[in-house]
Amino acid sequence: MSFKIILLAAAILTGGILYYRFNPAESPLFPKCPFLLLTGLKCPGCGSQRTIHALLHGDLCTAFLQNALLVCTLPYLFLLLLAKAIRRRSPYASFPVRIQRPAIIWTYFVLVMLFWITRNVFGF
Repeated sequence: MSFKIILLAAAILTGGILYYRFNPAESPLFPKCPFLLLTGLKCPGCGSQRTIHALLHGDLCTAFLQNALLVCTLPYLFLLLLAKAIRRRSPYASFPVRIQRPAIIWTYFVLVMLFWITRNVFGF
């Protein structure tokens, strides 16, 4: 096992423990969204820290209320990570190519922009 993988695993584990033990809504350990602080508007990522905290505690409803986009797209984000790992081992595999098509990436981008607009217009 390479040193980079061990270091990455340790960072993920440490982050997971921190997000599990401390509630980002109550702890000064976690930064507040600079976009929200400057504009009063929510960015597409607002609520992500609270969402991760809720998911680690198995509270899917609260996680969805904090940032529905993150909850709904986590499977796709994990697939992108899997595709990257597969592409490293097998550069000619078809799965990474299919999951990273420009049309899929642009669709995701449009969904993020729509989420950004609607969460500020409708207040969720």
